[in-house]
Amino acid sequence: MSESAQDQSSIEIQPIPGEVDATIQPPGSKSLTNRALLIAALADGQSVLSGALASDDTHVMIDSLSKLGFKVAHDLDSNEISITGAGGKIPNPNAELFVDNSGTTIRFLTAALGMAGGEHRLDGIQRMRERPIGHLVNSLASVGANIEAESPQQCPPVKINSGRLAGGLIKIRGDISSQYLSGLLMAAPLATEGVTIEIDGPLISKPYVQMTIEVMKSFGVVCKSDASMSRFEVPAGQVYSAQRYAIEPDASAASYFWATAAICGGRATVVGLNRESLQGDVGFVDCLKQMGCKVEVEANSISVTGPAMHGIDIDMSNVSDTVQTLTSVALFVEGKTTVRNIAHNRVKETDRIGNLAIELRKFGAHVEDFEDGLSVTPPSQMTGANIETYNDHRMAMSLALPGLKQPGVVIHNPKCVSKTYPDYFADLAKFVSPSN
Repeated sequence: MSESAQDQSSIEIQPIPGEVDATIQPPGSKSLTNRALLIAALADGQSVLSGALASDDTHVMIDSLSKLGFKVAHDLDSNEISITGAGGKIPNPNAELFVDNSGTTIRFLTAALGMAGGEHRLDGIQRMRERPIGHLVNSLASVGANIEAESPQQCPPVKINSGRLAGGLIKIRGDISSQYLSGLLMAAPLATEGVTIEIDGPLISKPYVQMTIEVMKSFGVVCKSDASMSRFEVPAGQVYSAQRYAIEPDASAASYFWATAAICGGRATVVGLNRESLQGDVGFVDCLKQMGCKVEVEANSISVTGPAMHGIDIDMSNVSDTVQTLTSVALFVEGKTTVRNIAHNRVKETDRIGNLAIELRKFGAHVEDFEDGLSVTPPSQMTGANIETYNDHRMAMSLALPGLKQPGVVIHNPKCVSKTYPDYFADLAKFVSPSN
């Protein structure tokens, strides 16, 4: 690996000679950055987000907010973003927005613009036009929004031509993407009356919803929910207040560094996260613990000591962004690993079940994929592999990890990691370097 990897059409991962023993602080959380960006835009006054992530997904959100008339300044040297909110109003009521393939951007903005009103159209790349958004669109239409998903199967582009909504009772499915619910919750204070949201069916990725509620609370808006997280209430009359808000390091990105210890042995420490983190993906370390790793949690760090020893059967519905990381570890343990309850992974940046199975088989593993998960039996003889990334940042980052132990692992289109972690390959090379 080299620091110029982002400019290459492919990169061969270099195996390391022994165990890892290193510490890192990953860049800021994409999930927190994009939530805080939207809420800050809806607040009254200027907010400053420290530790903010600079990546394709956050740039898309910033660009969209700028086109909507908000003043946004991103200081890349200090990792700070300042944004001046308009007190719940959208300065530019008529805008065309290009969201690339950013799920958080299109879902959060669809909810906010649908609730606030105006004439807007949101579109993205071809893959975005294949990602479902119809249930969010229909939920907004049910309370009076003039909104439609233009592509077949109710996918983007999304067209909005509506007035400000009154609010009321909204029902939304919870088993496709928790981002639908998060978008509605963040947008709820824009309604003229209170908003109650009821979840139809099971709710996936509950930690991400809890994250949303906590960020809202930090900016002064209270959301009430029942114990089962099936009903949410945002009382009327609440207004977001501008804040100085610190973004945590990205826990999903941290999973790749913890996994280096699980695969190669040794100790990997991530600074800036602990059990009190807002991000549910810190729970990935518990998956590794079940596989035989040792986990140590300090006030400002979490360390994993490996290697992982054996396969597990696990429900990863609450940490689904780390499935690809876990299955990379599963290539090196004894016995089969089975991951369940992640059907929603099929409609992410790529089919993160079917396409993941294709790539894992290239290492010689026996992989069975089913509707809501997959099982991985390690290869009797590991081989190198030419990995297709499907323009999915998590495919590239996770499936590079076997190359730290197995020669001949080549990642195609490594630049796709710029979606959430532009410097990933450079950071990974430094992390596993003996001089670290």
